[in-house]
This record gives sequence, structure tokens and C-alpha cells, in this order.
Amino acid sequence: MSELWLDQVKWNSDGLVPAIAQDHITGRVLMVAWMNREALALTVQENRAIYWSRSRQKLWRKGEESGHVQVLHDIRLDCDNDVILLSVEQLGGIACHTGREHCFFKTLKEGEWVAVEPVLKDPDTIYDK
Repeated sequence: MSELWLDQVKWNSDGLVPAIAQDHITGRVLMVAWMNREALALTVQENRAIYWSRSRQKLWRKGEESGHVQVLHDIRLDCDNDVILLSVEQLGGIACHTGREHCFFKTLKEGEWVAVEPVLKDPDTIYDK
């Protein structure tokens, strides 16, 4: 397969593009992460979400430690060519490193961010410390 499709993505000055992971059935936004060119190409090749970890400065295969893999169902590029939307099946039902279904579990109430989604699994039991 030609890599011309990768050239059409508008990468930021760090060579990254934001990627939104969305549940392929419910449409719920699960998380937002970053991809570099290699991560995006591997995501398509391996049919699973692979991101670039800015904190670790390395590729991050979602679920490599937790088992909570994101199986790719569809991939889209926005109208400005600078945001990727991944439609995924979230294996294990947990996308967030906090042990929740998704990363958007805080809501603004009376000027404070309040967690309103339950922890489904204690993160200490998911990740080796």
C-alpha cells in the first residue's frame, strides 16, 4: 500500500496529530492521545490502536500492559486533516488508566471538577508497579 495517505495528514511541529478514540457502537469518546507517523501506519497495519506516548517518548500499543486493547473498526481524518478519529472496540471495557470506561469522567460542578464515573477496576491491579 502506498504511504501517500500519511502525507495528507497535517502533523504538528513535533510530528504528531491528536487521535480521538470513540466506541464503535455507542459513539462515546473514550480517550484522546497522540500519534506520530509510525503509530498511525502501525495502527492501520495491525488493526489496533497504537499511539505515541509523549511522556515516555515511545510507541504505546494500547493495552500492552493492561490488556485493554482497542481493536480498530474505522479510521477517519477531519476536514482540516489535523485530527484522527478512531472507531474502536475497547476490549475489557476500560480505556482509562484510572480504571474507568473512558477518560472523560470529570464534570464541572460549582467551579470544581468532580469525578462522576465509577472506577471499574483498581489501577493497582491492572498495572505492575
